[in-house]
Amino acid sequence: MIGGVAVFDYNRDGRSDLFFTNGANLETLKKDAPKFRNRLFRNDGNGVFTDVTEKAGLAGTGYDGGVAAADYDNDGYPDLFVAGVHRNTLYRNNGDGTFTDVTAKAGIANAPDPQFGPLWAVGAAWVDVNHDGLLDLFVVNYLQWDYASEPRCDYKGVPDYCAPRSYKGLPNQLYLNKGDGTFEDVSEKWGIRAHVGKGMGAAVADYDLDGLPDIFATNDAAANFLFHNTGSGFQEVAFPAGVALAEDGSFISGMGADFRDVDNDGYPDIAFVALERQTFPLFQNNGGRDFREITSASGMRAASLNKAGFGVGIFDFDNDGWKDIFVSRGDVLAHPMPGTVTDQLNTVFRNGGRAGKWQALTEEAGFDAAPAARHRGLAFGDFDGDGRVDVVATAIGRPAEIWMNRSPQAGHWLDVALEGTKSNRDGIGARVKLVSKSGTQYNHMTSAVGYASSSLAPVHFGLGSEEKADSIEIRWPSGAVQVLNDVAADRRLTVREP
Repeated sequence: MIGGVAVFDYNRDGRSDLFFTNGANLETLKKDAPKFRNRLFRNDGNGVFTDVTEKAGLAGTGYDGGVAAADYDNDGYPDLFVAGVHRNTLYRNNGDGTFTDVTAKAGIANAPDPQFGPLWAVGAAWVDVNHDGLLDLFVVNYLQWDYASEPRCDYKGVPDYCAPRSYKGLPNQLYLNKGDGTFEDVSEKWGIRAHVGKGMGAAVADYDLDGLPDIFATNDAAANFLFHNTGSGFQEVAFPAGVALAEDGSFISGMGADFRDVDNDGYPDIAFVALERQTFPLFQNNGGRDFREITSASGMRAASLNKAGFGVGIFDFDNDGWKDIFVSRGDVLAHPMPGTVTDQLNTVFRNGGRAGKWQALTEEAGFDAAPAARHRGLAFGDFDGDGRVDVVATAIGRPAEIWMNRSPQAGHWLDVALEGTKSNRDGIGARVKLVSKSGTQYNHMTSAVGYASSSLAPVHFGLGSEEKADSIEIRWPSGAVQVLNDVAADRRLTVREP
């Protein structure tokens, strides 16, 4: 199921760096060989990445799978939360190219739960749930698992991994940032612990535009969760909101998710991925009240039914003003069912714009330049500064893949890099509205994207043929509203909260 990847600028040199999680000895859950080390690669800016793991102190010790990047202490340097099997780790960025393990000091050491036992975290999301200017931590937990009591499952007499139904689930966790380097577990108080699932992904957006961030969490072969933020707690509303199950009502293997506005109506929509014959569900936000599944109507069902996905990201890859969907593809079974392909090529689904139809591009997008694989994590960033969003993807037992965006007809673009003052330093949770002659677009700042992965990068807009934005409106988590007029395109614009 591993591994995650983070795109983030750890040394603040303006270039996106890469951090990869890695596993461990399955029996001991310890990294007892060099091959199990996590990796940090510094982007040198000339098409070369340098392994700086040892200097940074990020090799890790346990079975790591997911990662979430953000500046939780507001010192200007992004930190890392690494999710793993029975052990999570919080690394504080010291600002000098090194990181310090502050897990115990921060109060988030993953001790065995008195009710559920050791916890297995797949990923996490940084989010300021109470708008106090401090990033809180939502941890996605998967299954109750123990090597010593691992059940045996066979496929036609051949040993294989068991399906999720063979295991009991776990609740997710929520840690409130106290602002002194420590966190408080408020999972029960805020209504998270009451909901036991088999979590695989989390995506964050303010779906009803009430000013409070909400959380969509996928579950593996179980109903999804939608946690609606009331300001002092969360209400789980997936069923009444219409996002608990896919359109045929069956339990599917929900994997990674993203939560962004794909139809430019101002309300964030939901996309997540699953395995073959389960589709990649797409939910259209109905004015902040609930959601309508448009997987079939938009052509996504037909385009995705024969595909399996783990990671997903919603970005405008051709800069035409409409966000597209990238999926890291691959199935799970070592011995797949007839007709099921385990190793797969990645795919980008091009947004048809006002027509509302999706076009699946695989070989056409150049993804057959690398062998098919069991792809898992993925993250996004502009590695060469040309205004086109690039992708890094992981695959089990294979080298990582960096896909440089070379869309020949790509339009103009604008990246908005936020710097919070009263809000959190990264501006996570800020909503950005861009108006140009071609129309209005909406996006928001988040690093929770994909599967077990994180993308801490500026808010990206494609402008098509427009060479400027008439206006940019930023609604900061603090409540401040900032408007910029006549903003030239094709650049990265840094905006500091007033």
